Amino acid sequence: MKTTIDIPDNELEDAMRFTNAKTKREAVVTAITDFNQRKRMAGLIKHAGTCSALITPEILQEQRRQR
Repeated sequence: MKTTIDIPDNELEDAMRFTNAKTKREAVVTAITDFNQRKRMAGLIKHAGTCSALITPEILQEQRRQR
């Protein structure tokens, strides 16, 4: 999708340097991809440790011994 945006030069230069991008487009796509991945991970972290259906390592070991 083509989009025209005004990005401050210093921010774009930093993005290119931090991402090792050779083009402005590559820097922007990499930055957006990284941002989206971080937001997805933050959403998953909210649920960390909330699943009561998981068994403890001790219960798993006991079940393995019974076989």
